[in-house]
Amino acid sequence: MSKEPLHITNGGILTSYLNELEIAGEKLTWQEILCEGPTQHVIHTDEFIALRSDFLSTCYNVELDLNKVEFALGQLSNLERYSEIILWFEYDLFCHINLLAVINLLQQKKIDLPLYLVCSGRISGVSALKGLSELNAAQLFKHYKDKVRLNQDDIDLASTLWGIYCGKDHNLLKPFIVQSSSFKYLSNCLKAHLERFPDSKSGLNVLETNILSLIKENNIKSRNHLLGYALNYQGYYGFGDMQLNRIIDKLSYFFNEEEGKISLNRKGFEALLKQYNFSKEMNDGMTYGGVNVADFHFDKKQNKLIKIVSHAN
Repeated sequence: MSKEPLHITNGGILTSYLNELEIAGEKLTWQEILCEGPTQHVIHTDEFIALRSDFLSTCYNVELDLNKVEFALGQLSNLERYSEIILWFEYDLFCHINLLAVINLLQQKKIDLPLYLVCSGRISGVSALKGLSELNAAQLFKHYKDKVRLNQDDIDLASTLWGIYCGKDHNLLKPFIVQSSSFKYLSNCLKAHLERFPDSKSGLNVLETNILSLIKENNIKSRNHLLGYALNYQGYYGFGDMQLNRIIDKLSYFFNEEEGKISLNRKGFEALLKQYNFSKEMNDGMTYGGVNVADFHFDKKQNKLIKIVSHAN
């Protein structure tokens, strides 16, 4: 029996696209949002699954499909069928945190097969960053042809970064922003991650500030209209409707809704001008990996996270 590649994709849309294009090999769809909520270094233990299930249910009212989890893990238990593993993940933070987790899961399961990465982002002649499922067939096949073989240094880097993300000191990520690797967009994602902690002056992170700026600078007619802007102008975060709608709901404290129009209220302008720190109002108990977001703020001048004294042990 001839062996075939195992493709691990960043979502069901891309899996369907690869099948439509008849790209040979078995497909495993990774469906998680590990860029939000608590994580643990060892992946997919019963404790890890329970932790993630509780987070998704509490934060998003989404039930983790344990049958799909077990099926995916089963695919990784029949390695004799595969010649290589190809990871299909994009340029953004959402995908990169999942990517780190997948690589670590493969290492924890002691899977020793050639490992490749297909990562989209900048396309020649196109100004906007593009996700894999946004590429036309020719572009996607070119990305596949140009896939990057991950070496041991890349795998060790992914393991180190996942360990830091699951730990208590995310400032340890800073030195890796300037480290070269096969992960072309990693630097941008690490910077984006640190900046999504609350700003030391306003108490809002860069995404929240950006959404308020979109309201200020555009004629926003509804929350759905605002969501469209937020999706298109979020930079390296890669968040979906569900995540951005949660942020918009939090930000309703800062804007007024009238028929056919959303506009900033006084607090919204104060937040943009950094005249008041709204950390307490914005605290929703969110965790990134091993860190409680409310325990830190991002100091732009020092370009690092600062432990909030009132939360110090």
